Amino acid sequence: MGSLYEEPANGFHAKNTEGQVITCKAAVLWGPKEAFTIEDVEVHPPQKMEVRIKVICTSICHTDLGAWNALNEAHRAFPRILGHEAAGIVESVGEGVVDLSEGDHVVPIFNGECGECVYCISSKTNLCERYRVDPTRSVMTGDSKTRFFTKKGGQPIYHFLNTSTFTEYTVLDSACVVKINPNAPIEKMSLLSCGVTTGVGAAWNTANVKSGSSVAVFGLGAVGLAVAVGAAVRGASRIIGVDVNPEKFVKGRTMGVTEFINPKDFKKPVHEDEASFTSDKIERIFRSRTQAGWLYNTRAPIFRNQRGVSITFRGQVLEMLA
Repeated sequence: MGSLYEEPANGFHAKNTEGQVITCKAAVLWGPKEAFTIEDVEVHPPQKMEVRIKVICTSICHTDLGAWNALNEAHRAFPRILGHEAAGIVESVGEGVVDLSEGDHVVPIFNGECGECVYCISSKTNLCERYRVDPTRSVMTGDSKTRFFTKKGGQPIYHFLNTSTFTEYTVLDSACVVKINPNAPIEKMSLLSCGVTTGVGAAWNTANVKSGSSVAVFGLGAVGLAVAVGAAVRGASRIIGVDVNPEKFVKGRTMGVTEFINPKDFKKPVHEDEASFTSDKIERIFRSRTQAGWLYNTRAPIFRNQRGVSITFRGQVLEMLA
């Protein structure tokens, strides 16, 4: 199927699709741990305060794996289109949407903001009363219906995390869409939907890293590296990266990591070796609970004498540990 967009001199525009049902390809999950199937789906037009976007790029996150496993029965809703990290172009907007228009480059966000509720205007949280992330929600906020249907039979297909990006077209609440600079390389923008913002936000907002402070980052994947960037921007003087893959240290250094620990380099358990990394206070510790067992086994021993705050990533949810 060809693209519904062509590129004139002033950018993209839709070809008579506004207000119409669009048929496109999507990766549909029919049950826990089942193989995704690429199917023709119908994507209905956006309704009031909704936006339909053409997905240009989408990436996979561990949260998608958790939804695929569907271990929590309350989160199960099938068939479903997963995916929440993406970048795309607005194809059309619904009634009442004034801050977005056709052709805008955007990223979806699973933790939307109305900008008006008591939570959105608070300086302590951005968990919007209406559009906050909710893994149990599987329909649109406005009318509790889906915008996806199977081409054959018209069966409803459920939404995921306010986003559903494993499809060529998707419909989102406008509160879950953020406009980005059209000059930014769109193929690199999908990580802004989750990985980068989760890591940078953990350092910048949740942990509130201060200038001159020392932090440790367990796991130098996309989120861990983003934590390092956020800590560096906030002026952290010491950023210790911990990972079992030494190849990540090269990239880590470019992201602001100043020191590295590979637990595999120690002949004895780390807490029995030289306490070279505990001489100074580590004020903030970040770790991903989606990483391998070494994370659990090394964090406490290495920094057993430290006093500060630990930020733990459960998928993408942050937990403050005393």
